[in-house]
Amino acid sequence: MTRLAVIAAGLWAFLVAACPALAQGRDPILIPEISQHEVVVRQGFTGADLLLYGAVLQPDGSRARGDTPYDIVVVLKGPTEAINLREKRRIWGMWINADSAQFRSAPSYYAVASSRPLPEIVDTRTAAIYELGLDSLQLSPIGAIRPDEVSRFVAGLVSKRVANGLYVQAEGAVTISEGVLYQARIPLPSSVLTGEYTAETFAIANGRVIASATSEVTVTKRGFERAVEIWSREYSTIYGLMAVALSVFMGWAAGRLFALG
Repeated sequence: MTRLAVIAAGLWAFLVAACPALAQGRDPILIPEISQHEVVVRQGFTGADLLLYGAVLQPDGSRARGDTPYDIVVVLKGPTEAINLREKRRIWGMWINADSAQFRSAPSYYAVASSRPLPEIVDTRTAAIYELGLDSLQLSPIGAIRPDEVSRFVAGLVSKRVANGLYVQAEGAVTISEGVLYQARIPLPSSVLTGEYTAETFAIANGRVIASATSEVTVTKRGFERAVEIWSREYSTIYGLMAVALSVFMGWAAGRLFALG
């Protein structure tokens, strides 16, 4: 158990000892922690593994019993972004843009890890409320669009981001020791966006969320990569012109080198 967990447990035990009524009829408490609260993206960044761990304590601050039927689900979400999806169709031998859909709040990164398969832990309604699982993501479509079209575009987006490692569902990846300590490893690919990430941990029993807690992770760039990112945002026109000019120069230089060879 971490130092933070020990301190919190001791404080809660003191309060309960002073006022035993606090422990009556209360659900367990979650004390979460993350291996690193800041991930720095530098040149050559190949991704990172985050260890999300913590403890589930009884209301009186004591360790939970080994036979306590808790399940743990951990969700890590990246910054949300508006996204415009286009569907391509093959017409007369050519691939062209066909239907499209816009969503205002698609998470740039989403990972869920659970101690058992999600359908065995919660029903579809509870999963939808807490967005537990790739099938339960709420992406908020913009404009009038039929439910079947929404489902088709969402499935396409999820499939593409799963292939890129940006959406992950790892059932059985959370291990629980002695009914009180849990841990799960969640991978961050090299293509993750910078920003604030939210790690939500849920303790679930009999299909009901009985405790939850939230932690924060910051993914940031430093050094030359950070300067390029700021330049591209604040001076986008100049940045674009410089990128084009550099491409033209590199093409011309490559041509000259081949000519000399």
